[in-house]
Amino acid sequence: MEPVPVDEGGTVPGAPRRATYALDGDGAWIAKARQLAAAFLTRSRTEDGLPVSARAVEVTQLVVSELVTNARKYAPGPVRLDLCITDDALEVMVRDGSGVLPVARVANPDRVGQHGLEIVMAVARELEVQPEPTGKCITARIALGETTGR
Repeated sequence: MEPVPVDEGGTVPGAPRRATYALDGDGAWIAKARQLAAAFLTRSRTEDGLPVSARAVEVTQLVVSELVTNARKYAPGPVRLDLCITDDALEVMVRDGSGVLPVARVANPDRVGQHGLEIVMAVARELEVQPEPTGKCITARIALGETTGR
């Protein structure tokens, strides 16, 4: 099943650009979620004139991939992807139906897999995990400009 746009509204003058997608079904839509995020940033650059760097697009696709993959792997039910530009950053919010809050593991080069949260923490400006009544929301903030690191 394809990701369903819940809200891809344009911008109201002075309001942040935002989009929401309902992600349900098999894992094939993880790649589509990356494409949706890249298209969102491209629209923000071309239609709104925001300074969105190529690095921001790449980092966003990586973050979306990691967070959506983890939600699909560890949480029951549908996943929601929210994208919102605030000031000089993009907020990537992934909501799922699991109340279990993820915790980054201690670095271990011998461990195979389970590095997603560590990767997101390394490339995002900020990471926040919040419980919600029906699960949790993980928010990663990504700089739009040409900054490196956090």
